[in-house]
Amino acid sequence: MEADYVIVGAGSAGCAVAFRLAEAGKSVLVIEHGGTDAGPFIQMPGALSYPMNMARYDWGYKTEPEPHLGGRRLACPRGKVIGGSSSINGMVYVRGHAMDFDHWDESGAHGWSFADVLPYFKRMENWDDAGHGGDPAWRGTNGPMHVRRGPRDNPLFSAFVAAGQQAGYQVTDDYNGHRQEGFGPMEQTVHNGTRWSAANAYLRPALKRRNCDLMRGLVERVLIEEGRAVGVVLQGGQIVRARAEVILAASSINSPKILMLSGIGPAAHLAEHGVDVVVDRPGVGANLQDHLEMYIQMASKQPITLYKHWNLISKAMIGAQWLFTRTGLGASNQFESAAFIRSKAGVAYPDIQYHFLPIAVRYDGQAAAEGHGFQAHTGPMRSPSRGAVTLRSANPADDPVIRFNYMSTEQDWEDFRTCIRLTREIFAQDAFAPFVKHEIQPGADYQSDEELNDVIREHAESAYHPCGTCRMGARDDAMSVVDPEGRVIGVDALRVVDSSVFPRITNGNLNGPSIMTGEKMSDHILGRDPLARSNDEPWIHPAWVTMQR
Repeated sequence: MEADYVIVGAGSAGCAVAFRLAEAGKSVLVIEHGGTDAGPFIQMPGALSYPMNMARYDWGYKTEPEPHLGGRRLACPRGKVIGGSSSINGMVYVRGHAMDFDHWDESGAHGWSFADVLPYFKRMENWDDAGHGGDPAWRGTNGPMHVRRGPRDNPLFSAFVAAGQQAGYQVTDDYNGHRQEGFGPMEQTVHNGTRWSAANAYLRPALKRRNCDLMRGLVERVLIEEGRAVGVVLQGGQIVRARAEVILAASSINSPKILMLSGIGPAAHLAEHGVDVVVDRPGVGANLQDHLEMYIQMASKQPITLYKHWNLISKAMIGAQWLFTRTGLGASNQFESAAFIRSKAGVAYPDIQYHFLPIAVRYDGQAAAEGHGFQAHTGPMRSPSRGAVTLRSANPADDPVIRFNYMSTEQDWEDFRTCIRLTREIFAQDAFAPFVKHEIQPGADYQSDEELNDVIREHAESAYHPCGTCRMGARDDAMSVVDPEGRVIGVDALRVVDSSVFPRITNGNLNGPSIMTGEKMSDHILGRDPLARSNDEPWIHPAWVTMQR
């Protein structure tokens, strides 16, 4: 088995790279440990709570006990299926803020400023809502990745935006366009009522070409000969050779694990597990980041929430309508209104995100015991806490050790308390007066800093946005793992192209930036000149220094 390019992982970035390399005429072999994404649990947007809780589709990772969250072990789902995590995620589409990418460039990932990456977002997008508001000039309309908005029929979606406006915040018609800051419609990777994963957008079209193949297998390590990656070793000892390059796109959890098992990582840590050191790169597995969030839940005065469908008969009817027509409630992820705001004056761009949902429910599908309700998912976007992915042993079958080190700084606690208090203020606006009955979570009794800290410690959950463990930066930076073209420093013909390379986490959900990274990395792999930089200037609040809203 051999190909010009061997791609490890058929997730968001890996599928995009496979598509672009195959399109350019290169022979490509994609290796994925997971199986098929066929069936309604993945393809029906309304069923999103199922696949990330199914061992068939999810690696089932958990963190080590988190010391600042009462020793809780948090779920860290990663897609074990073609499409990777884009096949089990919430289908929310967020590019990130322009200043996120400018920070990447300034921190050593030269060529990844917003002006550099915006053309790749446009290239990947097929924005389905042209003519229905938004910023058409800022969006792409011919790419593989379909993006749309939900119907927003439930009155609670408009109430959320109206409440934000009443509280004095901006309204934005397109947070992925000129202005991220504000309240407005949320976008989803759904097309014709179906989850539009990276598998549907990129991998299936790529596999129609004779020069692109997919094989199932667990990659244990990269095969390195005389300082060059020449292939990979699969479980069972099979070797797959790469004539040109090996490309890791196995997630921010598994890409560093594979590098370390291949002898690339912190030398002392590798030696501790009996792994021969090929290249001492202390940054491998470090810089682990995530978004932590809480669900601020309100009981509803009116029976208009999705709770009325939280029974077997209604679920069966929604499922049947979706199966036969690809329409109805099953055709949306139900995240249809959103907001990005700043926590205080002096913060240049949004550092708080909101997903609004017209039901009080957890990601594992457990509805609030109180019945009809709704919720806002909220949390800080740029936590200073950093964790690490490390080896549990030299056995590739063992899960890695995942420590996010959540809430390890005082700033984390201050920012999270601010999120809760600002959310309560939004729900207290007149727009919600017809709907809010009382607060379910945290509950009105929790008001002081200490009381809110207890709530956060008990109820904060991962938003499932891990990244940063193979940081992209300058080659002379000891903590960089890859250079700005994704090349692993110290080894030839080996790249990492997924969310592992993010120097710092971006605003919002990471699927969009992960696919964009694959798109841009594919041009670097092919030796092409990058797309021409954009001259578009994003909106920044003109009085951000002195005003919070």
